[in-house]
Order: sequence, then C-alpha cells, then structure tokens
Amino acid sequence: MKPTIVRNIKRADADVIRTLGQLGVATVHEAQGRTGLLRPYMRPIYPTAKIAGSALTISCQAGDNLMIHAAIEICRPGDVLVVTTTSESTDGMFGELLAVSCRAHGVVGLLIDAGVRDVADLTAIGFPVWSKAVSAQGTVKETLGSINVPIVCAGQIVHPGDLILADDDGVVVVPRLSADVVLGQSQAREAKEAQTRARARLQAGELGLDIYGMRAKLSQKGLVYRPADLEG
Repeated sequence: MKPTIVRNIKRADADVIRTLGQLGVATVHEAQGRTGLLRPYMRPIYPTAKIAGSALTISCQAGDNLMIHAAIEICRPGDVLVVTTTSESTDGMFGELLAVSCRAHGVVGLLIDAGVRDVADLTAIGFPVWSKAVSAQGTVKETLGSINVPIVCAGQIVHPGDLILADDDGVVVVPRLSADVVLGQSQAREAKEAQTRARARLQAGELGLDIYGMRAKLSQKGLVYRPADLEG
C-alpha cells in the first residue's frame, strides 16, 4: 500500500463516546458480545488511567516514529492515537515531548502496540498511554507510513473513527457504525448489574449459585453430588 494520510474521517457523537467511557471497558466488552478487546499485554503506564475517544490510526515502520509526528497535524480534540508497526517492535517510540504536543492539540491518549519511554514524565503530566512495552530504546524518523487507514492493533482491527475505550481492565474498540446500538446494550447491562451490585444477599450469606440460578445448569450438565467420599 502506498503511504497515505487521510485528513478527514467520520467520528461518533461526542455524547455517545463520553457515556460509553463512563460505563467502562468490562461492561461495554460484555455488552457487545465479548468482542473488540485488545490483547491483555496492552497495559496503562500508570494506574487509574481512563480514556474514551475516536481512533486516529497510525501505521509506522518498527523503530520509526515519523508518522506519529505527522499525525498530530491532523488530529482533533477528543482523538486517541492508535499506533501499530509493520513488524513487531518494543522500541520506545513515544515520550514526553510527543505527549506535550498531543495534549496541545487535544489528543486524549495513546494506544501503541510497541514501546514508550519517559514513563515518569508521562505520568507526571497525566497523559494516558496503553502500550506493549516500556523501553529506553530510541527511534529514528525516516520511513513513511499511513494515517487514518484500517490497521490491526494488539489483535483487533481498528478503523479510523472507531471508538476507543481504555481503563485498568484493558482496551476495547467499538465500531463507529454500531456505537449507538452498543451504548443501548451497555446501559441495559449496567442497569441489570446495578440490581445485583447491592451485595445485600451475598453479605447475608446467600450463594451466587442461587442468586444467579446456576443450580439448574449444574444439574443439566450432569453434575452429581455424593453424600460422602466413597472411599471414606
């Protein structure tokens, strides 16, 4: 594919993005049929980091962050930079100065299927990053790549403008075209879970087997209870 930058992409409604972000990765992932979860090696560089935004996708050569610099020119407030490399890399492709530039242009966070550096500085300025690795290994700025094209990041296909949600539980991508449906499903799941989250029945000693109606399932699957150990 010829190196390409697509300047303008469609993004989901800001209220939809914000509300899905408040619901959290675990709820949204379950609500959309347990799909869209990036591989668990993508971890936040500091605890309690949380973001929700539109994907601005970037394909870079391994060990080369030229296209990350190029992407900042076309980002919009609320975007999340989603970076992949053309071959596997753990080099530190993003650090404090890029984060300062990103923040000045309204970027809310970064996902990178490679490495980052300057973690203490990124944490100090509160710029949220989910990465595969942390490495002081530097990079060059030599090779062209592409921006705002479909990419694969940590095992998931990400299209430009897809919704990105990330928190301590991981990272999930929600396709832009199904965002409204997923929002409704997520809100319904949250309302259902809120009824059981009171914990009163569990605190009173009632078993989850009974609260969630799992005894019938155990029986249907052939589980047998014995009154005692037969060898006793």
